[in-house]
Amino acid sequence: MERPWAGKVGAAQLSVVSNTTLTMLKLVVGLMTGSVSVLSEAAHSANDLVASVIALVSVRISDRPADDGHPYGHGKVESLSGMAEAALIFGAAAWIIYEAVSKLTHGTEDFATGPGMAVMAVSVVVNVLVSRRLYSVAKRTDSMALHADAEHLRTDVVTSLGVLIGLGLVRWTGWHVLDPVVAVLVALLIVSAASRLFAGAVAPLLDSGLPTAETDIVRGVLEAEAQVLGFHKLRTRKSGSSRHIDCHVMLDDHLSLVDAHQAIEELEDRIRALLPGTEVVLHAEPFEAEMEHQRRHHGVAPSEPDDDAPRERP
Repeated sequence: MERPWAGKVGAAQLSVVSNTTLTMLKLVVGLMTGSVSVLSEAAHSANDLVASVIALVSVRISDRPADDGHPYGHGKVESLSGMAEAALIFGAAAWIIYEAVSKLTHGTEDFATGPGMAVMAVSVVVNVLVSRRLYSVAKRTDSMALHADAEHLRTDVVTSLGVLIGLGLVRWTGWHVLDPVVAVLVALLIVSAASRLFAGAVAPLLDSGLPTAETDIVRGVLEAEAQVLGFHKLRTRKSGSSRHIDCHVMLDDHLSLVDAHQAIEELEDRIRALLPGTEVVLHAEPFEAEMEHQRRHHGVAPSEPDDDAPRERP
């Protein structure tokens, strides 16, 4: 039996529960004390709550199997989720800066720092624990949505610490102007996190290739097989937690169809074993016939350094 919050959906549900609780606590304390930095953190946590709900919905959808309308599955919804979360973070940062500047312009009032410091300390502890769980599950399941949610919470840890330190300085020095100043610094940290998250979410949507280390694994499998005389048109991409790989593999011209099929099946199995969660499609070609075709119709020599051109094994 799977432990509570061990799976993708369970981890996303944990994030929803924790963010709901923290949002309410920060909002109540912020309204009671009038601290703009605490209110900014309440907005940040409310932002996190919306993001965690998006993550929960996206992991449910992304786990659906491929169908006639989505033959490559639904994995890219996790990247869309990451982009939505980044947009929410940017929005929260803009609101925090607006409120902080307003406070600096119109002046700040005295407020009690103790409740705000207490709720920030609670926020740090809770978000450290929840973000660790999300990172663990995201790494194990290769979930972009959970990784984005964990990034969200990690940012919240840093910003809550910043607010906690700022409130401590206000209490120590009596300079209440430090409250909105800290809020602006919080917003700048949020923008930095949102930029990283947005970049990571966009790459899969643009069908960027897999990391070099993973592509090298595929090349290594093909180059290690004696029956593979060459290969070309190696293409890779990622959709959610699923990898997609296709390649043209050249075999001996005189292999029977059955033997060629068996060789291709074994190669695909080896790649899937080394890269779990991968859809592999290898296309078998007769080596001599393909090389002759390339020379006659495309003017391509085997030694030319072109990934789309067939190359003989070293």
